[in-house]
Order: sequence, then C-alpha cells, then structure tokens
Amino acid sequence: MKLRERILAVNLRKKGKSYSEIRKKIKVSKSTLTAWLRDIELSPSQKKRLFVTLRQQNGYRLARSRRDNKRKEVKKIISEAKNQIPLLLNNPLFVSGLMLYWAEGDKSDEREVVKFSNSDSRMIAFMMRWFREICGVKENKFRIALHIHKLHCRPGIEKYWSKISHIHKNQFHKTQIKPTSLKYRRNKLYDGTCAIVINDRSLFRKIKGWKLGFIERMNIPSP
Repeated sequence: MKLRERILAVNLRKKGKSYSEIRKKIKVSKSTLTAWLRDIELSPSQKKRLFVTLRQQNGYRLARSRRDNKRKEVKKIISEAKNQIPLLLNNPLFVSGLMLYWAEGDKSDEREVVKFSNSDSRMIAFMMRWFREICGVKENKFRIALHIHKLHCRPGIEKYWSKISHIHKNQFHKTQIKPTSLKYRRNKLYDGTCAIVINDRSLFRKIKGWKLGFIERMNIPSP
C-alpha cells in the first residue's frame, strides 16, 4: 500500500504539484512526503507555478485574517457602546444628539465614515457640540464639506459656516457648487448644506453600538 502511495506521490510531484495538493490525494504525513520527494527537482516553470499559487494562498489567508479581526473588533466596540447606554440615557445632550444622528447621519457600514449633514445652522452647531463633548472628537479630526446651488452661492459662505462650526477654513473640503435652472433666489436665507465629516471608524462603530443599545433599552421592535 505504501509503495503504491509513494509511486503516486512521485508522479504527482513530477507533474509540478505542491505538497499540499499531493496530501489531498494521499493521506500521509508531511515528513513522510518530504522523505519520498526530496530528490525530485522541479522545472523552472513548475517552480514559478507553485510560487504564484503559494502567493495567492497567502493573500487569501491574509484577507480572511483581516476580515476576522475586523469582525471581532467591530463586535467588541459595539458591545462596549451598548453597555454604556444605561449610564448615558439621563444625559439630554447625549440622547438628543444620538436621535439626530440616527435620523440624519451617515450609517453606511461599507464606508464607516461619521457624517452629519443639514442646512440648519443651529443643528450643525448643536451636533458640533455633541461630537466634541459626547464623542470626544479632537479638533484636527473634523472636516467640513459644503454643498450649495450656484444661485445661492455668495462670498463669505465658508466664513459663515466656519463661524458656526468653530472649524478653521483650512479644514474645509472644496465647496461643491450645484448648477440650477432657477432664475432668482426663492429663499434668501438659504446658506447651503453643511456636512460635518469625521473619518473615524471606531467612532462610527461606537455610535452604531449606542443606537443599537438605545433600541434594545426602549424595546423598539424590528421591522
């Protein structure tokens, strides 16, 4: 039986098969296989094939490991955030800000970017306070993105939102000006839409955990 297996292993190796490929067909230990095949020299093309295959396998393993680590990290952050809910529910600033983010904030699990957009300057000012006091966001993490129709665009619009958010204009993205077919301004008080952007995956997951913890605490049924 062993002789038959050895002959098969040698033939497979001569065809350029890797040890792992051979062991899928022959149930022997790696040390035994090494002893059987140590004198077999592979051709350059066979070595190249095995190198490419090994590199692909390592890439798959690395990607799978990263996915697993990310899944564990996300689960940990969300669980910790959910456990904070009983202590935070008595804070009106926390609850009101969480509700606003739940309604208006970016919740894409693919991007994992904290983003809140609104045209109401008071709401932007409030959410800046929420991010600073509740979330503990450092000033250099904030970015501001403005969107405004061409008809409403005017000098000083960035200065206006800088004053509202208390964020320096060097932390503003380039203002996006949208074309419009309107001939005149219908709302003279409109100053565009301001988006608070924070590229922080951990904070995104934390806010998600707060939301899920709030839902559980309030016994809100799933749809």
